[in-house]
Amino acid sequence: MAINVLLADDHLMLREGLKNLLEIDGEIKVIAEANDGFECLNLINKKNPDVILLDINMPNLDGLQVLNIMKEQKMNYKVIVLTIHKEIQYLIQALDMGCQGYILKDSDSTTLKNAIVEVYNGETYIEPSLTPLLNSSLAERDVMNDKLNDLTKRETEVLKLVASGLFNKEIA
Repeated sequence: MAINVLLADDHLMLREGLKNLLEIDGEIKVIAEANDGFECLNLINKKNPDVILLDINMPNLDGLQVLNIMKEQKMNYKVIVLTIHKEIQYLIQALDMGCQGYILKDSDSTTLKNAIVEVYNGETYIEPSLTPLLNSSLAERDVMNDKLNDLTKRETEVLKLVASGLFNKEIA
């Protein structure tokens, strides 16, 4: 039985190429294609895909907005973000919003197919070239959390007030 995939990308030629590459051996079937975030959300409900390949840069609703809506509506689908963005903040944001995979568009078709199979089987797949950046970023986040935990109750309160934009006189 084939893994049913929904492709969401605003570039028709890319979708056509991906569909041909993915379906070549019969293990994966593209059951729907979306041109933007709204169409993607509509097709998710209609087609019930096993895995969603989701671009970040799309018109109307971008991929991160789609992920956010899916999270808010508790739509439990397996999502792989397929993107050009190598910046760690996109990866962390996508993971925080519940995606199970993150792969770059310059990956080869074998890597993409492996990512789809792994995510379908309940694993998480992160583009190997981004793993060191992710580990470094998570380590920094842990250090920051440790520092925040060392603050007194009043220091935490003042920090929140400063972050909300209040002036020193207002905080005092």
